[in-house]
Amino acid sequence: MNQATISAVTARQRRFFDTGVTMDIRYRRAALMRLQKVVNEHESELAAALRQDLGKSGTESYMCEIGMVHSELRWLLKNLKRLTRDQRASTPLHQFLARSFRRPSPYGVTLIMSPWNYPVLLTLVPLADALAAGNTAVVKPSAYAPATSKLMVRLLGSIFPAAYVEVIEGGREQNGWLLEEKFDYIFFTGSKKVGRLVLEQAAKHLTPVTLELGGKSPCIVHSSADLAAAARKIVFGKFLNCGQTCIAPDYVLCEESVREEFLRLLRLEIQRQYGKDYKFNLSYGRIVSKKHFDRLLRLLEPEKVCLGGASDKEALRIEPTVMTDVTWDDAIMQEEIFGPILPVLTFTDVEEVVDTVRDHEKPLALYLFAKDKAVIDRITKRCQFGGGCINDVIIHLATTEMPFGGVGESGMGSYHGQAGFDTFTHYKSMVKAGPLDLPVRYQPYTKKSEKLIRFFLK
Repeated sequence: MNQATISAVTARQRRFFDTGVTMDIRYRRAALMRLQKVVNEHESELAAALRQDLGKSGTESYMCEIGMVHSELRWLLKNLKRLTRDQRASTPLHQFLARSFRRPSPYGVTLIMSPWNYPVLLTLVPLADALAAGNTAVVKPSAYAPATSKLMVRLLGSIFPAAYVEVIEGGREQNGWLLEEKFDYIFFTGSKKVGRLVLEQAAKHLTPVTLELGGKSPCIVHSSADLAAAARKIVFGKFLNCGQTCIAPDYVLCEESVREEFLRLLRLEIQRQYGKDYKFNLSYGRIVSKKHFDRLLRLLEPEKVCLGGASDKEALRIEPTVMTDVTWDDAIMQEEIFGPILPVLTFTDVEEVVDTVRDHEKPLALYLFAKDKAVIDRITKRCQFGGGCINDVIIHLATTEMPFGGVGESGMGSYHGQAGFDTFTHYKSMVKAGPLDLPVRYQPYTKKSEKLIRFFLK
C-alpha cells in the first residue's frame, strides 16, 4: 500500500466518522458482536497463524491471546450501556438548580499499531476498546508476524467496511506514512525505540497517544518466599512465548542466602515444565526472526551459563537458559532481553533492591516473592513500576477489572475494561444551566456582590 492510498484510507474514515453512525450504541454493540463471532468461528485459524509465526501451541494461543480477547469483548458488551451514559457530577452551590455531567465522546479516527509477540491479543483488544468508544480504526499489524497479519486483513475485512475498520500491512515505510497522517488518537504497542518515534510524529499534529512499551522487569526473590512456588511461577512467566513477553520477568534479584536452593529448584522446574530436551517439546515456541535470534545469542556469555544455553539456528529455538554471576556491566543487562534467557543476580539487603530498581528506568512490571509484609510494603511502595504481582507473575495482565500500562520509559496510558474504553474516549464536562441566574457575577461590581461571591466560592 502506497502513501496516497493510506491518505485516502484516513480521509474515507474521517468522512464516515463525521456521519455520526458510530455514535449509536446499537451500531457499536453490533460491531463488537461481529468481532466476537469472527474470533469464535475462526479460532483454529488464529491458532494456526500463531503457530506459524511464533511456534505457539494451541493451548498457549487460547490462554494468552484468543481467550483474553473473548474476555475483553464479553466485558465491553456487558457494560456498554453503562459506559456510554452521561456521568453525573456534583454541582457547586453557586450553580444550584443547574445539572453537571460528563459526556463520553469518541476521539474520531484512531490508529492502532500492534506488535508481533502477541499479534492477536494486542491487535484485537485495543480495537475492541476503540470500537466500543465509538471510533473508527486503522489497524497496522507487525510485519514480523505475517501469517497473523494476513489473517487480520481477511477476517476484519469480512465483517467491517473499510471506512470503519481498515487493516494496513507493510513494514517501516508504511509505518512512516501512517505517522505522517493526522489521526485523532494513536495506540502503539512495541519497543521504546519505535515508541519515541511515534510520540515525536504525533506531537507534530498534537495527537494524544497511548504507548505500551516494555523494559527490564525485575523479579525479586526474598528469603521469606516459598522458593518452590517462586521457581515454578518464574519459569512459567519467563519462558512463556519463548520469553517474548513485554511483562516477562527480565531478571531475578535473589537474596544471596537462598540463591543455591532457588537455582536448584529453578533447574527442577525447567525440566518438569519443558522436559530434559527442549527440542522435543512441541509446546515450546520459537524466536520470531533470525535477527532477534542472533541478537539473543550475542547476549549470552557461555562462562556464566549455569543451565541451558543450547540453540537451534534452523528452528530459531533457544533452550530455556539461566545465567549466574551476572553484573549490570554485562551485555545481558544493557537491554530488555525479550527471549528465554534468565539472569540471576543477588542482594543481601532489601535496601539494595530498592536502590537497584530506582537506579534504572521504571519497569513495566515488578514481581516480588516474599511472605514478610514489611518487605512487601517497603519494595512495592518505594519502587515505581507499571504494575505487577506479589507471589506470582504475569497474571495482573489477565483481567478486565484493572488498567494495564506502563510508567516513564515503560509507557504512558493504560487499557483493559473500563480503562480501555476511557483511553479511546474524551469526556466532555458539561453544565446545563438551571432557571435561576445569580446577578452578582455581572458588572458593575459592588461590595455586596463581592461579599456574595466570596460566600459562594470560599
